[in-house]
Amino acid sequence: MTDREGDSDHPFSEGEGFGDDYDEFDLDPPELGVDPSKVDPVDSRVVTDTLDRHNIDSEEVDASELLDVGLNYMQINRFEQATEAFERTASFAGDDLLEQEAWTNKGVAHAELEEYDEAIGAYREALQIDSESEHAATAETNLAYALWEFGETAQALEHAERAVEIDERFAEGWFNRAFFLSERGLAEEALHCVDNAIRLGMRNSQVLEEKAEILEELGEYDEAEEIAEEANAMRERAEQRVMEEREEMAGQQAGGGRPPNREDVEITDPGRASEPESDDEWQLE
Repeated sequence: MTDREGDSDHPFSEGEGFGDDYDEFDLDPPELGVDPSKVDPVDSRVVTDTLDRHNIDSEEVDASELLDVGLNYMQINRFEQATEAFERTASFAGDDLLEQEAWTNKGVAHAELEEYDEAIGAYREALQIDSESEHAATAETNLAYALWEFGETAQALEHAERAVEIDERFAEGWFNRAFFLSERGLAEEALHCVDNAIRLGMRNSQVLEEKAEILEELGEYDEAEEIAEEANAMRERAEQRVMEEREEMAGQQAGGGRPPNREDVEITDPGRASEPESDDEWQLE
């Protein structure tokens, strides 16, 4: 056995160690670009988010895939996870349009959670990026709804009007404007707006019910009753199709087979002014 204590001239015993520029074995934590005085101690995500930006090269992140993750969370009603996915999408987005889309969707997710203050903030972030883009009208009309729920009714109408100024072919914008005008007792203007939404292709039970209520306010009871009956029939047909789809899916799970085509199923969602179901274009009067 070699006596190493006597090996005073061992070639590694008098090394100078690593120089200052050698960082690979540095045990000190990385410097985080965060002002501690501006960090909310309750915000458990601040360190995670900062480390994400510190450790991940934005070029290595596909922000569009992150956006899809958030949209998939929305489809399965995992809205809290969706807000986080959309926030990360915005932080890694390489272009303004994608970042704006992420903020807009983040607002929708917060609204689904009834977190209207956070939704308002997200929509405002989206509009700060570009107030005239293809996503701006959506951000404006959803901001109007969030403000309405938050009790800011005057501002809500202003943003609903701004939505149709940005895109006069935006059916959801006309429908939301009709809703807010009707709530303020401006039935004639509301009727014009809801008719525009219908002409733009947004003809569903929710829109027809709103039109029936407006017609009642105007004293047009016969037409209101006719429209209400059409809305009820449309809702019943939609509910029947949903039931048939569920039965078909149950049968396929039991015996196998091709899943149904969801494009063939009309699903109505009765209750939100900012989230009507149809979207496309037409020509205004």
